[in-house]
Amino acid sequence: MAGPPEERRTSSDIVVKPVYAQGDPAGFDPRAELGAPGEFPYTRGVHAGMYRTRPWTMRQYAGFGDAAETNRRFRFLLDQGQTGLSVAFDLPTQMGYDSDAAMARGEVGRVGVAIDTLADMETLLDGIPLDKVSTSMTINATAGILLAMYMAVGEKQGVPAAKLSGTIQNDILKEYIARGTYIFPPGPSMRITTDIFEFARDEVPNWNTISISGYHIREAGSTAAQELAYTLLDGLTYVQAAVDRGLHVDSFAPRLSFFFNAHSNLFEEVAKFRAARRLWARLMTERFQPLKPDSLKLRFHTQTAGSTLTAQQPLNNVVRTTLEALSAVLGGTQSLHTNSMDEALGLPSESAALLALRTQQILAEESGVADTVDPLAGSWFVESLTTDLETAARTLIGEIESRGGMLRAIETGYVQEEIHRSAWRAQQAVERGEQVIVGVNRYAMEEPVPPTFRIDPALEPAQVARLAAVRARREAPRVAAALLALETAARGTANLMPHILEAVRAYAGVGEISDTLRRVFGTHD
Repeated sequence: MAGPPEERRTSSDIVVKPVYAQGDPAGFDPRAELGAPGEFPYTRGVHAGMYRTRPWTMRQYAGFGDAAETNRRFRFLLDQGQTGLSVAFDLPTQMGYDSDAAMARGEVGRVGVAIDTLADMETLLDGIPLDKVSTSMTINATAGILLAMYMAVGEKQGVPAAKLSGTIQNDILKEYIARGTYIFPPGPSMRITTDIFEFARDEVPNWNTISISGYHIREAGSTAAQELAYTLLDGLTYVQAAVDRGLHVDSFAPRLSFFFNAHSNLFEEVAKFRAARRLWARLMTERFQPLKPDSLKLRFHTQTAGSTLTAQQPLNNVVRTTLEALSAVLGGTQSLHTNSMDEALGLPSESAALLALRTQQILAEESGVADTVDPLAGSWFVESLTTDLETAARTLIGEIESRGGMLRAIETGYVQEEIHRSAWRAQQAVERGEQVIVGVNRYAMEEPVPPTFRIDPALEPAQVARLAAVRARREAPRVAAALLALETAARGTANLMPHILEAVRAYAGVGEISDTLRRVFGTHD
């Protein structure tokens, strides 16, 4: 007789049975676990009609070089049917340095667009109607500065702040956990985050003030269950900080958004997204008792996994990205970025970026996956995975809370170490051949290296020259007064955002504003 089939497990160490049947998962009550789309616990989606009434936003992430070059790419993608902007910033902008700083040398415009002053933001958004286009900005430590710049460009376009829509990532906790583009210690960083919540509630009510990110946690090597648990616990930490500040949960929770990774295991990813909605609604109800249903709805953006892309046989990445995008759509995402096939080699080329956008459009227009809400609901396998992931995430959340909560777990390095451990196990599985990567550890072949998009080496000196020109023509006394007022506010308890906005309007640089706050808050090592 043949032995039992080889045991299969997901990334979260959930055993996958050879076959699922009626009674899986045990004790499953569809009324309690699913509900209707648009109703608690939102397992089936945050909107009743989902994509039948409104397609997901196709928000392709782009940014490289200078503002003018990135503006051309934005215009190209919008002309090709993209429905929202998503901005990548270079490392100096993310880390609070102007392009002429010593720490910025060699990094200007490399992994995103260089933004020093309001003048750059004006160029970046030139000809783009901010009352019609929603913009997501992947920015964290300097999120308040970039939001202020966006508002100032809106003012110049004649668009009131109340009509602006978009998202700033503003998720500093995951920077300490997985990504590293932090500036200040956790305490001041959390103050700035809650300042933004409070300010935007009154001034930019249609803006998503945070995109609580599991994406980078997963890219750092976490499992699906860890991505789910650590992201939701980060979210609860932000909510608690805002409530402790005196904000009512219903005054800001409807504008919280999330950002997840779409990884390679199709069914585990679909289940992860469904479990995320259900668990968030339950946790928010248990801990904060919101009065508004919108305060319980987990709305999220998805990006396909950069870590699954391979430099070998890059055309294979088209297939990987398509399957990952499919999982996000089947899981009910609100917006989606599909990675370009050449991103393991360098910045995406225009043709690869267009193909990535076309992938979303084919899914939306040709595949039929948007024709009905939550099409995999009731699958014994998917419902079992959804329940298993929710259970696993609750266990992980409980472990961290027993250690003093997320901030304490970050300070001690516990969360980082758990992610590193998962990454090591995954890499060992690849090296042993237990986890197949097509074209890498199986079906490899000799192949030429294709040409890739490169940044013009003349870009950095040109950007530095533009910055010098802005400084020469701006009103120096106004800049000095705005920065002094910001420093005074930082030494007290006032909300910093009005002072950051005034400094931006005076054409103070991202680095100058950040340096002002560094003098007060110090930096985190």
